[in-house]
Amino acid sequence: MHCFSFDIETVPDVEFGRRLWDLGELPDEDVATAMMFKRLQAAGHEFLPLHQHRVVAISVALRTGDTFRVWSLGDENADEPELVRRFFDGIDRYVPDLVSWNGGGFDLPVLHYRALKHRIQAPRYWETGDSNKDFKWNNYLNRYHSRHTDLMDVLAGYQVRANASLEQTAVLLGFPGKLGMSGDKVWEKFKDGAIREIRNYCETDVLNTWLIFLRFELMRGNLDEAGLERELELVRSTLTSMDEPHLNEFLAAWPAS
Repeated sequence: MHCFSFDIETVPDVEFGRRLWDLGELPDEDVATAMMFKRLQAAGHEFLPLHQHRVVAISVALRTGDTFRVWSLGDENADEPELVRRFFDGIDRYVPDLVSWNGGGFDLPVLHYRALKHRIQAPRYWETGDSNKDFKWNNYLNRYHSRHTDLMDVLAGYQVRANASLEQTAVLLGFPGKLGMSGDKVWEKFKDGAIREIRNYCETDVLNTWLIFLRFELMRGNLDEAGLERELELVRSTLTSMDEPHLNEFLAAWPAS
């Protein structure tokens, strides 16, 4: 069994905005401002439609065999096609169970549009049983199937009014939460060239998601208390051995249970 939580970070797709509204040689920052202003006029907020986002980081936390890993796909110079291709190649290779927080409502639709844009194939991800009967009743695309668990969606009972944020759910359960960074700061960080900080933030988001998932597994009986503690200790020991500043900060904010 392979299982990983995942998260993406995005910025405005200024190339799209420049072409759509014929903004010529306007600087990227001004194009993004125009995109968000148009969105504010149309919807009353600046959060762009999902097809107007560009992926700048994808992080995963993988649990397989006796090991646990957390990392960001590609290196700091990887372009968007490489990041998206690596994500879907990983699904084709490992056929993992996916775990996300609002992945069904944000991350995966964004990845759909970006894969479409960059001509990226993902046959295993899009399989619904036509070529492999095992996917007919359990595939990545149906919200009620177990190949992808969107924790925000499931815990809210698929009721939008019951949705909670990753930050508050993590804190509720005694996990670190956002540690001073949030998704609405990614564009400013990106403009400053702080891609490493964005990737580090993305990694802590997948860690929060994974820890919440472990508690969910306890709640639905797939782990007992001893099993939960083993899984938590595996995460702790892995992060300790990695000895990265952002992961050490995460550990310091995560009190022992």
